[in-house]
Amino acid sequence: MRTLILFCGGTLVMDENDAGALVTPHREKAIETLHGMEPRLQRTTDLWVSYIDNIDSTNIQPEHWDRMARVIADNYDSYDGFVVTHGTDTMAYTAGALSFALRNLGKPVVLTGAQIPGSRMESDARRNFVNAVRVATLDLAGVVLVFGEQILLGCRATKVSESRLDAFASVNRRNIGEIRIDIRLRRERRHREAGRLDLQGGFEPDIAVVTLVPGLPAQTLLRLLDDGIKGLVIKGYGPGNIGYQYLGVLRGARDRRIPVVVHTQCMEGATAMHLYDVGRRALEMGAIEAFDMSLEGAVTKLMWVLRHCSGYEEVTTLMHANLAGEIGGDVLPD
Repeated sequence: MRTLILFCGGTLVMDENDAGALVTPHREKAIETLHGMEPRLQRTTDLWVSYIDNIDSTNIQPEHWDRMARVIADNYDSYDGFVVTHGTDTMAYTAGALSFALRNLGKPVVLTGAQIPGSRMESDARRNFVNAVRVATLDLAGVVLVFGEQILLGCRATKVSESRLDAFASVNRRNIGEIRIDIRLRRERRHREAGRLDLQGGFEPDIAVVTLVPGLPAQTLLRLLDDGIKGLVIKGYGPGNIGYQYLGVLRGARDRRIPVVVHTQCMEGATAMHLYDVGRRALEMGAIEAFDMSLEGAVTKLMWVLRHCSGYEEVTTLMHANLAGEIGGDVLPD
């Protein structure tokens, strides 16, 4: 059994500076910290490390996602599973991005990190790292996130707490497993013969995400369109409702062939824009429903779709296709 660790830095290996702020140590020390977390892991799998970067995940960019996906693809036949060590702030975005870039994935790609630096006695780093490696050795296919007691489908994960050790939750879908005294997976997520991995990297970074609040001028959104963005995600009210004052924004986006995806500000549930006239009018103007996707899933999917569709008309088709479990399925958690 061989497992490749893709090292990206994050709180897992951070130190405190003289001011008490968490900072990334130099590369050699960071890798040494990772190796020293649990030497006994080598008894269960042959661990190797591929260095991606050593940064606070706040600084993660789409080029990092492409680099990770390329490393996994280049080493796909040589390893049984992959673990990505990553800061928590953008981990759910990376999980979503890898879910779309790694098509026909038949092995586990497991993301994990920590809320407390591994150098501290009370850290959750060792447990999360050990459990991520354990999950990476199981008969499991797909991108997942292991954190605390939970195993979540990567494209459904979202960070819900800055301090809880179970910092992530699954949006509109049951967890695919849990960490108890043993690891328990849901049967429908077990490994299946997937054939050849199909790497489809590439993400359009020039998109904007706007949360509607009462009084937000439509002109603010129109200026975004005039600035040349390639896509827009609007977090509407309730089931995706957008006030009549923004219909001109949707019309302008359509005229400029800029896709607009409408998400909901609600943590749970799906867009259902046909329920109210304000939503129906937005659909008539070309708005694309996010349905039950997580925000991170919808954002990274739009970034990916914009680089992989043949034209403006295909964006809706691809956004509404279930590519990695990000849309449809069991809508509510247990």
